[in-house]
Amino acid sequence: MDTKKLRLQQSKSLKKLVELVYKVPFYKQKMDELNVNPNDIKSIEDIVKLPFTTKHDLREVYPLGLCACEQDEIVEVHMSSGTTGTPVVDAYTLNDIEIWSETMARTLSMGGVTKSDIVQNAYGYGLFTGGFGVHYGSRKLGCLTIPISGGNTQRQLQVMKDFGSTVLTCTPSYSLYLAEAGKEMGFDFSKMPLKAGFFGAEAWSENMRVEIESKLHLKAYDIYGLTEIIGPGVAAECERQKGLHFFEDHFYPEIINPETGESLPDGEKGELVITTLTKTGTPVLRYRTRDITYIFEDKCECGRTHRRIHSLLGRTDDMLIIRGVNIFPSQIENVLLKQKGIEPHYVLIIDRFNNLDSLEVNVEMSDDLCFDEVKVVESIEKTIEHALHNELLIYAKVKLVSPKSIQRSEGKAKRVIDNRKI
Repeated sequence: MDTKKLRLQQSKSLKKLVELVYKVPFYKQKMDELNVNPNDIKSIEDIVKLPFTTKHDLREVYPLGLCACEQDEIVEVHMSSGTTGTPVVDAYTLNDIEIWSETMARTLSMGGVTKSDIVQNAYGYGLFTGGFGVHYGSRKLGCLTIPISGGNTQRQLQVMKDFGSTVLTCTPSYSLYLAEAGKEMGFDFSKMPLKAGFFGAEAWSENMRVEIESKLHLKAYDIYGLTEIIGPGVAAECERQKGLHFFEDHFYPEIINPETGESLPDGEKGELVITTLTKTGTPVLRYRTRDITYIFEDKCECGRTHRRIHSLLGRTDDMLIIRGVNIFPSQIENVLLKQKGIEPHYVLIIDRFNNLDSLEVNVEMSDDLCFDEVKVVESIEKTIEHALHNELLIYAKVKLVSPKSIQRSEGKAKRVIDNRKI
């Protein structure tokens, strides 16, 4: 869509949204506190007048305090795991489910998926949004959908082989686990019909993409979404794999300074903020995602006009500060996966001794390296330590550990163990 037409459509959607949420006591109070009412919103540029919404806010209104419709219009709910506090609930009307199906269908088709494909959906079903989001999009495209959900790795691989799955959807870390387990079972992925994988729900690096593509012999696409907004289907990569197109007709992105809340121009790195322009179940104004990224200033070579965000660079709440250096686990991963003789399985252990932080990076060595002399292993450890210092300015002790000694995950991988008592 032409950018000018898109902005007009967004303006119209925003005005309609604000009129809707002003009837929700939570948002009415927030807007009244800022002396803003629906008549103040004339165009999409006025979005900066509106209040932010935080995860804390969503927890405070648990379970259905953000509903902007009659409860009998809600046809489905999903929610976060609640492992770090009260769960966050997303409630969907029939129209919301249609929007979700549409944006997930776009996500898959941007990676070349058609109705002829067989989609093996290894995201978890249930209250988690991943499984159902992919399911709705795959069904809308008319694909043969295998709702296998997460886990049960040997069965995953057997089903993949028996049905000739052409598309895999799961977390990036689990895709590598599938590659490893498949190799042990004698699978030759180069002879299997897999052509594309759609991976999200955790940050991953470009070098992780290289690992996944080389081991599973498919093209790996980054996808983005979150329960607080709708689930997966908020943004996705196209065939160029140069950033994720934001589905701006439904979700409006902003980048802000996470410290001051000030809006930042395209091209500047900061915290991603999202407004749901068309949802009617639990619409959200200016949700602070805590995800760090930036919006590309140039247009994509693919010709699509929806703006792109860079793959997530980290989260404001998973940033590590080690001896005064700010660092994200994905940056360490990017350095590790450039090295030879190691596997893409690692864990970061942070401690504090005599008031000084220490970082130990445990990373698995490859099967071939496992039989080499100790001095070869030590040499690689030193090489990685120097690379981490040269590229990220951090001092870390690197320890190569035995193959398959780091626990695998069938969902989101746990990469950091922080033992500091802060």
